Amino acid sequence: MPLLLLLPLLAAAAVASPLAGGAAAPTPIPTPWPDQFHAVVLTNLTESGGRLQLIDLYYDWPGGRNLNLIRGQLSGDPTYDVEWTNGTSFFFDSASCRTKLFPVGLLPPDWLVDGAVYLGRHAVGGFDCHVWTKVDFVWYYEDVVTHRPVRWNFFNGMQQHVMSFEVGGVLKDSKWQAPARCFSDQETVGIAGAATATGRLQGEDAKFDVMSSFLRFVGAPAQAVAAE
Repeated sequence: MPLLLLLPLLAAAAVASPLAGGAAAPTPIPTPWPDQFHAVVLTNLTESGGRLQLIDLYYDWPGGRNLNLIRGQLSGDPTYDVEWTNGTSFFFDSASCRTKLFPVGLLPPDWLVDGAVYLGRHAVGGFDCHVWTKVDFVWYYEDVVTHRPVRWNFFNGMQQHVMSFEVGGVLKDSKWQAPARCFSDQETVGIAGAATATGRLQGEDAKFDVMSSFLRFVGAPAQAVAAE
């Protein structure tokens, strides 16, 4: 068959082919987190009246624990936020400690898959990202190529920028241990649910306690929605 007659036939076949015929691409699914990782996160609270923080985040799903080592801007005394899967959290620095009980344990690696709404692709900080939101509480940006998290935005204006992401990064056990003062007679604050938590977001102290530890509360709003 002459080439000039073959080309139109090939073009028509390509249009009719389901591979090239405009079938909608599947909606992207968030990549589950690795079971263990270490991320360095720059937290920007300035849009909600707060400050900048640099956080070393250690996520250890097999160990049932999560740690945020929080350094404020130009502050020499870091704060530890150690969270356990049984709902207990310890917030301590060199001089003080507070214990809190949360109804939401550690989020599993696939926490974003269930209930997340895909918003499309957006360029953020020079990265081409897939974007999802969950319960209008958190907006999650994932790099299209590497599937690493790039950024998290929260409803109150807080932004968390992932500066590094080390799969398998672990912290030795001694660094997870809360000091003895955390187990002395002190007030233990119980957070009953998302409604209570969001009501507490009224100042720098509340932003620090709740929003810097998003692993707890990104799942909590779903409880409030279900209760309405």
